This record gives sequence, C-alpha cells and structure tokens, in this order.
Amino acid sequence: MSSAAKPVVKIAPNNPVFDLPLIVAIKEGLFERAGLDVGFSASYADREKDSAEKPVLSRLKEELFECGSADSYNVCEWASIDRLERGKRGGKVAALRAAIAAQAILTFDDKLQTPRDLFDVPVVVQELTGSHYTTIQMLESAIGPDHINIRHGGLPQKRWEGLKNGSYRAATVMEPFISLGLKERAHIIAASFYRGGEVVAAELTPEQRKAYYDAENKAVDLINADFYKYAHHVTAHAKGALQPHELLRAFVHYKHVDYYDEALFNRAYDWMKARGMTEGQSQHGALVVG
Repeated sequence: MSSAAKPVVKIAPNNPVFDLPLIVAIKEGLFERAGLDVGFSASYADREKDSAEKPVLSRLKEELFECGSADSYNVCEWASIDRLERGKRGGKVAALRAAIAAQAILTFDDKLQTPRDLFDVPVVVQELTGSHYTTIQMLESAIGPDHINIRHGGLPQKRWEGLKNGSYRAATVMEPFISLGLKERAHIIAASFYRGGEVVAAELTPEQRKAYYDAENKAVDLINADFYKYAHHVTAHAKGALQPHELLRAFVHYKHVDYYDEALFNRAYDWMKARGMTEGQSQHGALVVG
C-alpha cells in the first residue's frame, strides 16, 4: 500500500513518558507496517510553550483535537472524560493507554514526611490533569477534603523548577521529574499509579483503531524488552539534568492497551461527579467505545 493511500492518523503530543509507545511505534515503523500513516501534529517544543493560564480546551493537545488537526491524544482517565464533555468535536475514550505511571508528591522540606503532614499545606499541580486528580486521591483519606490545598503551577517542568528553587514546598510530578527529584535529594511524600484514556475522533473506524493499537502493543513489547534503548525519549524532557540510565524503573511501566470497560468509566465518572468535577450531563457509557 502506498503512503498516500494509507489512512492518516495525527496524534496531539502529551508528555513523553506517556507517549513513549507511540514514539517507538512511529520510529520503528510499526504503524507503517500496520497500514497507517501516523505522526504527531505538533512537537514537544510546541507543547512546552503551553501556558498554565489557558482554559483546558485551549491547551495544545485539546486545541489540536478540537480543531481537527489531531485524531487522537492521551490524558489521564478523568481528564479524558472531562475534555470530551467540555468539547464540541465528537470523540470517545477508546482505550486505557499503555503507560502506567506514578504521580508523586515531592518536597525538599524535612517537616513534610507523610500525607498527614500536608494538612493545609499547598501542593502544586496542573489543574484538571493527572497531577491534580491523583493528588486529591492521595490526600483525601489522610487529611480530609477540606484540608487539601491545591495550587496550580502549570506543566511538570515548571512545577519541578518551582520546587527546586524554593517557590513551592510540595509539588506533584511524574517521570522524568520523580527520578530527577530523587537525584537532587528531594523525597517522596506519597505516590499513586494510574492510567490514562486514549481519546479518539469519531471518524476512526474500528479497523483503524485495531491496527493502531496492535502496532502500539508491539511497541510496548520492544520497550519492555530493552527499556533503556528508549529511555532517552523520556529523559529528554529534563533537558540534560537526567541521563537515560538514571531514569528509575520503579515509577513507570508499560503494558498492552486495554479497551475501556464501561464499569470503569462509571466508577471514574461517579467519583468526578461526587466532587463537582463534572456537570453530570453525560449518559454513563456515552463516551466509551463499544
């Protein structure tokens, strides 16, 4: 099949730790061999220009999807629901992404050692992303919802910079900034693993989705067979402060994508609704690929 005849799928970039199977599938020609023309619709440099002040649908990946310049992107499970509810373009959560990653609350402050120490203490996240949702989940049972003090600090590299320079006492980040934080002698107060949702446009056919995920799963197998062959794509986000061999294996791993079960959606949706994080106007399961 000629390249021109292949279905084109454009991906809006997320952080490289989450996109690694997609990066590998593109670079190793797995999508091409699956009969798809897959590429990113913007660069990671473009993503790093995003502003914390932007409304969620004006952030790069969401904006690219809304305007039709991207057919797919991944975000945390809760955000995938939120974005589709807010957005005007048709789409669904097709799968749980291949990256199983931790968000960790980091600090340099020796007075902060356990989640209970974060009673009324500001914790910096990016609003309505995995860092936000997981921070609430990590702290609710320890200090109660009324004493969780969420502050919004933008993209992970900005949160790390603010933590390192003393602007923030505690910040929630994922890799490569967990490994970098530990290298720089920060410590972890709490950590939580989670998955994300793969948002796809309604125009992608079931056959195209299957070919896409089959290729992504082959990329997962390559990563798991030789993680450090590909780790440089993740550590590049740290701008030279962390070498690939310094990226810890403890805080991210990869598995084949799983199709999103409606029961999982219902639990996530009910959790969001109970905390006022959704207007509760979607029918349960309406955003899930059947």
